[in-house]
Amino acid sequence: MAFAAGRKGGVFLTHDSDEILGKAFDLRLMRQLLRFLVPYKGLLLVCVVLILVLTGIQIGIPYLSKLAIDNYMIPPLGIVSLSEPPSSADFISLGDKRYLIDLRLIDREAREAWEAMGVLSRERYLFVAEDSSHASIAIRNQQAFTQVGGGYLADQESLRKVPSRDLIVLRDSAIAGVVRIASLFAFALLARFLFGAFQVYLLQLVGQKVMYDMRQQIFAHVLRLPVSYFDRTPVGRLVTRVTNDVAAINEMFTSMLVNLFRDVFLVIGVLSIMFGLEWRLAFVILALFPIIVFAAFRFRNRVRSAYREVRQQIAKLNAYLQESISGMRIIQVFVQERKANKRFAAINRDKYLASMKQMVIFAVFRPLMSFLSSFAVALVIWYGGRNVLGGGLSLGALTAFIQYVRMLFNPILELSQGYNILQGAMAAAERIFLLLEEPEEKHGTGKTLARCRGKIEFRDVWFAYNEGEWVLRGVSFSAAPGERVAIVGFTGSGKTTIIRILLRMYPIQKGEILLDGVPIEEIELSFLRSQMAVVLQDVFLFSGDIMDNIRLRTDIPEEEVVSAARFVSAHFVENLPDKYHTEVKERGVTLSIGQRQLLSFARAVVFNPRVLVLDEATASIDSHTESLIQKSLGKIMSGRTSIVVAHRLSTIRESNKIVVLHEGRIVEQGSHRELLAQDCLYATLHNLQFAEGGENVPAYGANP
Repeated sequence: MAFAAGRKGGVFLTHDSDEILGKAFDLRLMRQLLRFLVPYKGLLLVCVVLILVLTGIQIGIPYLSKLAIDNYMIPPLGIVSLSEPPSSADFISLGDKRYLIDLRLIDREAREAWEAMGVLSRERYLFVAEDSSHASIAIRNQQAFTQVGGGYLADQESLRKVPSRDLIVLRDSAIAGVVRIASLFAFALLARFLFGAFQVYLLQLVGQKVMYDMRQQIFAHVLRLPVSYFDRTPVGRLVTRVTNDVAAINEMFTSMLVNLFRDVFLVIGVLSIMFGLEWRLAFVILALFPIIVFAAFRFRNRVRSAYREVRQQIAKLNAYLQESISGMRIIQVFVQERKANKRFAAINRDKYLASMKQMVIFAVFRPLMSFLSSFAVALVIWYGGRNVLGGGLSLGALTAFIQYVRMLFNPILELSQGYNILQGAMAAAERIFLLLEEPEEKHGTGKTLARCRGKIEFRDVWFAYNEGEWVLRGVSFSAAPGERVAIVGFTGSGKTTIIRILLRMYPIQKGEILLDGVPIEEIELSFLRSQMAVVLQDVFLFSGDIMDNIRLRTDIPEEEVVSAARFVSAHFVENLPDKYHTEVKERGVTLSIGQRQLLSFARAVVFNPRVLVLDEATASIDSHTESLIQKSLGKIMSGRTSIVVAHRLSTIRESNKIVVLHEGRIVEQGSHRELLAQDCLYATLHNLQFAEGGENVPAYGANP
């Protein structure tokens, strides 16, 4: 399938895939996106504060484990061999140069100094003073305790010989400390749950508000776009802008950006604590980071390419599905099921291969990051374990270190998901802002007419949809107030184009179109269109009931709607189950073409326009329904300027003026009789149609 690609804003647009291949992160786009957050900066600030609190709690939980292990689960005493007693008063002499110290009361610098000097024992002890209430337990467990000056001493290995009931009594203060730590731990978990729930709620609230504002702005902008934009833009693409693309940006706001803030705070906090616990071990972990950065960089490049390919294949798959399902009748009627299935299989295979390529990349990256994380834990156990055995690191600090290492690697493990979210959001933002940058329909200088009479005048009008390809060439004609002007010609002569430029759906390149002597470019657009009602060949009905489809505006009374429907002979509505409140299915599929056309005439009447435009309004209905419509057309057109584009010449015989177009030029003007007398193009058209025997319907109640 060929790509029709254009370049705008430094990115490539592939129209069949609807994908934008720009940068993974665009600061310009991010600034534009952040302005949607400005109205909710207060809520965002609260979210950031909550993230800081939650990160602090998350970082603090492993440290609670360290405190519980070092301060309460391991006996707190160590033997220090010094020539002079330490400054702490909490020591017991074991001889001339040996002192028993409560290590919890010694600052880290002094302890590290003793470890460096080799005067601090590796073993930890439990000391029971001989005047303590626990002395009897120590005496009863002489296999574990050794009597020393002032009491009884037991190392960790010996304490295993003490019955658990005695050990619980001996270590009642430690158990109380563990309970306090556990209570603090539970409180931290509860706080994390409550703050986390509140933070998620606020974040989702901001996300939903941003999506609401963004959707509202996009749809309001779409409503103001010129019709020419919709001619070159598929409907599905616009629907995707308002739904999927907005949701992708919301996911970035509520997921990736928040995780980014959290991860930055988390990494800074974890590294600070790791360096505080053991700077040498922290440097050992950081030695792995060059490998991690290299792996992440390679992953980023590969996953970006794979992500784009998957998105392109999804777009192709969706486009072909939509096309095939919409055209299923044609496929089945012409027995093209085998060909359609073969083509779908090829597109489906490309999508499968692209997805597998992406999965292989993730299958390598995720295990690699898990391996590096586990390897870092192994380094901690190896290096930190040696320090624990050598007395240079506490067991609690080692346990906390292991938890911090895993915590440090989590942001990297989440890199893949965050990168995909960012990539999708940037592409969605690019598409949305390209849509918002589309120039809106010009509404004129704001001029209105105090009293619109309905005089239409074309003065030497030239128009082309594409530059240089003229559709209308020097068209000039006028329609006086209350006059009926018909426009006829071969297919492609420019009949419908005249209607479009009259309604200012497209700007003309040369000439002037005037309403009551005022150029329509100067008239306020909504006022201009409010003076005109258009009845098209293909009637569009909205979801809702018949009443709303006729009046379109809620300020029109129901009585006027009923009167308009009866005026155009739409009596079938009275026979429907809920009459004017009968629900209309999608595009009015439950109504016949003629019924839908009658409703469109009622819609035109209820707006009471000064100018009535009929564009092949009776071309697709049967003769019986047309006869009903013709009876009411005379009443509808009475007192109004009418511009009628017609293919059936019998319907425009009574027009005041007939304009004959050929290849964008007016070749004849005059009444039905005058044009027949000239025996030119109009006469040729007339003779061809009547020769086929298809034109025998009287015009507006006139005799044939």
